[in-house]
Amino acid sequence: MTPRCERSYYAVSVVGADRPGIVAGISEALYRLGCNIADSSCAMLAGEFAMILIVSHPKPFTKANLLEELKPASERLGMTLAVRSLQTGEEQHRPPAGELCQITVYGADQPGIVYRVTSALAARQINIMDLHTKLVGSEEEPVYVMLLEATLPEDITPGHLEQLLASLRAELKVEIGIRVVTPVEL
Repeated sequence: MTPRCERSYYAVSVVGADRPGIVAGISEALYRLGCNIADSSCAMLAGEFAMILIVSHPKPFTKANLLEELKPASERLGMTLAVRSLQTGEEQHRPPAGELCQITVYGADQPGIVYRVTSALAARQINIMDLHTKLVGSEEEPVYVMLLEATLPEDITPGHLEQLLASLRAELKVEIGIRVVTPVEL
């Protein structure tokens, strides 16, 4: 058996005005550099495009090498680039420790929905794994939609979470739904 080579891992983020070819341009630069994309998430927010990747490269390799090689592609695409070196173990996917839930929030658009809901979850050590927000409806009657995936600590059940968020639901005048997500192994 051939031993696996040691690898350096990096978190790469790219943000800028949305246009076709961003993912192709950045992934081509990474490919030509010999990097492997281990994990990624991309989203368009209003007219901005955001991309976060976890990439690896055989050692020896440095953050400076990665920045130097990605900078021309990022500039050509009009994107802002940031790179962070990951310490050993940070690159590993960790399955959620507790019960996985999907939390949905719908209501009239108003300042503070994200802050109030996420701070209530953080105060109870509920870890947010994914969060998406969107404004729907009309200009006259905008509706704010927030979708979260979160893991519950062992001492909090979905029923407890429902009770904990009841006062917030009334205060913000929003609908909050909680659904347990059953993981499927492939």
